Amino acid sequence: MQPQSGDALGAPVLLIEDERDLALEIREELLGAGYRVECVQTLEAGLSAARRGEASVVIVDRMLNGADGLSLVETLRSEGNLAPVLVISALSTVDDRIRGLKAGGDDYLVKPFALPELSARVEALLRRGAATRATWIKVGPLELDLVEREARRDGERVDLLPREFKLLEYFMRRPGQIITRAMLLEDVWNYKFLPQTNVVDVHIGNLRRKLDSGDGRRFIVNVRAAGFKLDAES
Repeated sequence: MQPQSGDALGAPVLLIEDERDLALEIREELLGAGYRVECVQTLEAGLSAARRGEASVVIVDRMLNGADGLSLVETLRSEGNLAPVLVISALSTVDDRIRGLKAGGDDYLVKPFALPELSARVEALLRRGAATRATWIKVGPLELDLVEREARRDGERVDLLPREFKLLEYFMRRPGQIITRAMLLEDVWNYKFLPQTNVVDVHIGNLRRKLDSGDGRRFIVNVRAAGFKLDAES
């Protein structure tokens, strides 16, 4: 089955599934339908991947190594992430389905299911359009409104220049991940080559002065011989 919408072709799908064989089958089905697929096996990895805000659709198994996948959905919704979520589960009662939808799931598919049906449901979620995309990112006390282009720390507005806002958004989509200067030059400044420049350090220094407060808290920290990372949860 090929996606009917031009926007859907090549759309990124995040699959959170701990059953290896099923994950492989779903991945092959979606790749064959023209999607890009990222597969992870745990709630922690799934939450980290979903927080990057890159997935057009998230597929999450209800039961993951004994944990409830709905907790991930609830966390994403509480953080303002509106990416469409398809919950898959062997739990099939009406109450189970209702709980999945009330947790913030957009669709609920009961196992066992036909793979073309799953692909069709992914396509249907994508057709709901741009309104389902995340417009707000929250990591710890930091918040970004991607529509109004506003940043907040502990609820207080932080005035950022456009480049500083883009830089903070890049870090907030990758909390806890080591970010190199080369990554920032390529992805934030769009350099096709890596010049000898201190522009990254200058902008990070300016951003730190605006984010950090008198309590000694630092959000963007240096990782020796590697780069930087956003440490907003501790």
